[in-house]
Amino acid sequence: MKLQRHGAIACLALTAVLGLSACGSDNNESTGTSASGSAAAAECGKGTLNAQGSSAQKNAMAEWIKAYQQKCAGTTINYEPTGSGAGIQAFIAGTADFAGSDSALKPEEQPQADAKCSGGQALNLPMVIGPVAVVYNVSGADNLQFSPATLAKIFAGKVTKWDDAAIKADNPDAKLPSTAIQAVHRSDESGTTDNFTKYLSKTAESDWTFGNAKAWKAPGGVGAAKSDGVAAKVKSTDGTISYVEWSYAENGGLKKAKVKNGAGEFTELTPESAGKTIAGAKFEGQGNDLKMSIDYNTKEAGAYPIVLATYEIVCSKGLAADKLPLVKGLLGHAASAEGQQDLVELGYAPLPETVRAKVETAVKSLS
Repeated sequence: MKLQRHGAIACLALTAVLGLSACGSDNNESTGTSASGSAAAAECGKGTLNAQGSSAQKNAMAEWIKAYQQKCAGTTINYEPTGSGAGIQAFIAGTADFAGSDSALKPEEQPQADAKCSGGQALNLPMVIGPVAVVYNVSGADNLQFSPATLAKIFAGKVTKWDDAAIKADNPDAKLPSTAIQAVHRSDESGTTDNFTKYLSKTAESDWTFGNAKAWKAPGGVGAAKSDGVAAKVKSTDGTISYVEWSYAENGGLKKAKVKNGAGEFTELTPESAGKTIAGAKFEGQGNDLKMSIDYNTKEAGAYPIVLATYEIVCSKGLAADKLPLVKGLLGHAASAEGQQDLVELGYAPLPETVRAKVETAVKSLS
């Protein structure tokens, strides 16, 4: 995979932008030993942990589970990539010990989730930075780039042909066919959809009038289930365009577009460009609730603007005695410097160090 071949370069870029304490090496000399929440110092429990939700964080979660179980024998951890909406509902229903979600709990969801946390509240803990790639499959067209207004018109069904004047204006040197556009969206409720539509609503208000939500609201287009389904549809179908978390674009070998940021630059998606946007994010939650607000209109030079923070939804208090060490151990490793550095080669951007430290502190406080 491309990111594995260039993982060291990507990590160096992230160190410069995000201030990570160290990059992993082949012999792991500088990882794990100073990370108090690392797998090496994991809190080990016994038994089974069941979680579900965001498919965007599936690959990250698989890596963390593997590392944790290698250190902690006698544990079974299941993470089902059912989608963010399904994950939150499972948490509320009590069938998931924690949920993965590509957007924080909505105001109407928070009290329902809190009710499952005896004596505490449901926390939103950002654990993975997942840049959202705009991917396309257009025969003969490469290196495409889009402004927010053009993307909004495409996904709203206002631009229906690849040689439309709006696309030509963004791509004056491209060879654009008259092929009909198939705009692919998630058919299931998805935090990736919520973030992508939030981006459109914040950057192209006059062309995108459907607000933001986990469920796709705009008319037309083609639905595909989960991130895997979206990537497969784009890869197999000429004339398609969609949005998908970066690791799926990389794994599928999909063409990724440059996106125009608030500074007027068409920017390529890289670890460095995604990190610049996250570095400017602000916390909206209180205490250990670390809900983030991302500036999709960022004017930071070289910033790639479509970036999501994917969260773990977990109880601050009230976890069952047999579940508590498992949750703290697994999420403690995920929030450690070692666990975050492992993400680079999987197509994710690690948390900025200031954010990572807050998340690690919040995980240690779980009871």
